[in-house]
Order: sequence, then C-alpha cells, then structure tokens
Amino acid sequence: MPIVKYPRARQPLYYEWERKAQKCGLRHTVFAVNGDQYTGEWLNNLRHGKGTQIWKKTGAIYSGDWKFGKQHGYGTYSIPDPVTKEYRKVYTGWWENGQKTGQGVSFYPNGERYEGEYSGGVRSGWGRMCYQDGSSYEGQWEADQPNGQGMLRHPNGNRYEGGWKDGKKHGPGRYFYIDKGQLLEGTWAEDIAKCGVMVDFDRDKAPAPTQYPIPEIELDDPAGVLAEAQALFDDGDN
Repeated sequence: MPIVKYPRARQPLYYEWERKAQKCGLRHTVFAVNGDQYTGEWLNNLRHGKGTQIWKKTGAIYSGDWKFGKQHGYGTYSIPDPVTKEYRKVYTGWWENGQKTGQGVSFYPNGERYEGEYSGGVRSGWGRMCYQDGSSYEGQWEADQPNGQGMLRHPNGNRYEGGWKDGKKHGPGRYFYIDKGQLLEGTWAEDIAKCGVMVDFDRDKAPAPTQYPIPEIELDDPAGVLAEAQALFDDGDN
C-alpha cells in the first residue's frame, strides 16, 4: 500500500511575527508613542529587571529595578531643575508595585530632607525630617504626618518629646526650654499645652535664664494647709 505524505501544518505568519516582536531580555532604547523612552531589561513585553525610564512630558527619570512593568526594588527618581535643567534627586530607596515602600530618602526643593520608612507611597513608620528652618523631627509617622511618639528639636536646642497626632503635639509630653533652663511636663492637645508643671532644669547652664528661679513649694503640713484652704472656702460661702 503506498504511503501518502501530507505537508506539515504551518502556523500563520503573524504568530512568528508576534514572537519576534516580543521584548525579552536586554534591549536598546525603546520609544513609546507619546515620546517616553526606556532602556533596559524586559520580560514578556514588560519592563522587568534593571532599566531606565524617561518621561517626555515632565523630563522625569527613574533608574533602578522593575517588575512586570512597575518600579519594584531599589531605584532613584529624579526631575530636571526648571532653571538649570540639571537633574536633582527627588527620592532614592525601595519601591513596591510602583510606590515608595520601605526605607528611602526624599529630597525637597526647599532643601528639606526625609530619611526613613514609607508605606504605599507616603511617609509611614519611623523617620527623621529635617526642615528648612533648621528644626528636625524624629519619630513615628502615619499617613505622611507625625503620629505616635516623637521628638521635635528646634535650632536653639529647645525640644519637645512626647505624643503626636496628625502632625501636631497631642497627649503627654515634655518641652525642654534649654535656652531658659526650664522644663514643662504636661499634656498637649492640637499643638497647645493644656496643663502641666513647669520646673527649673539645668538653670545654671542655660544661656538665657529667667531673672528669677521658679520657687519650690514645700508643704510641711499638707493636712493643715488643706484644712485652712477649706475653712477659707467655707467662709467665702457664708
């Protein structure tokens, strides 16, 4: 019986063209329709591995790790200065799924700087913020603001240690007036001291102490003093 050979079935040409068009591994610069450009590694048509992306509209540049098309791993994001056109760092640190997550450092246009933890793209966890006026805050953050326990230090050395809520002093805390040699220990609410006790603290070392020290109250007979105060109060009612 004669053997009949049939021609091998061939896939359509567009399958081969699509396979060759798939970007995998290291590639030279690839330009998007909107002018953005990427140079680096790919996996299944997605930026994956080490690479550098430049956004044409803003001129911003990211150089670092990628995973399935998003910043993931360690990398640096920079933007051009509007005057000098030189690139300045905005953030360098860890990323996850396109957002700042983990340890990182942010650089602000006015010279301020943040070093610490991020979550979901905002400051969250433990971190230190150095402000333009020379003050600094170190402590807990949540939702991009000081929340929890932290210390605010002023340029003259004065400092607050205690609770924070939504970026304001809130809860039990201590305020050290190093310039005057005094200490206020009490409770704060929305940045305002509501109650507390002020005492002298290293007054002899203070650069600008008050004219008179805070007098100490000594109660030799607390029961007698209270009884006398109660009698005066009763007389006032009569």
